[in-house]
Amino acid sequence: MKKLVLLFIPLLSFGQKIYSIDYSTLSDFKVYVVDYESQSDLKVYKVDYVSQARGNEGLWHFVKYKSQADKKIFFVDYASQSDLKIFFVKYKSQAGWRNSAKKHLIY
Repeated sequence: MKKLVLLFIPLLSFGQKIYSIDYSTLSDFKVYVVDYESQSDLKVYKVDYVSQARGNEGLWHFVKYKSQADKKIFFVDYASQSDLKIFFVKYKSQAGWRNSAKKHLIY
């Protein structure tokens, strides 16, 4: 008897196509941009192309339309209102999680 084993390996992005929405109630999670890297949960690098926004390591591509996004975010004014604190980095190699407990927000 032959057994067929199917492995579902996610080959596409893990929610790194981002759309900034105008209302918090329509967002998947709320984001606050911190002033210092040490205050962040995730260090984010904005990539130029959708194809570069793979994995769950902080490589975000901001899309023009809500329908193109994997995740819709709302930027809040205070850290206490946020689900995720991010810091925008200058180089792709700097992107990544500082608090891996928050990774579930992007999946």
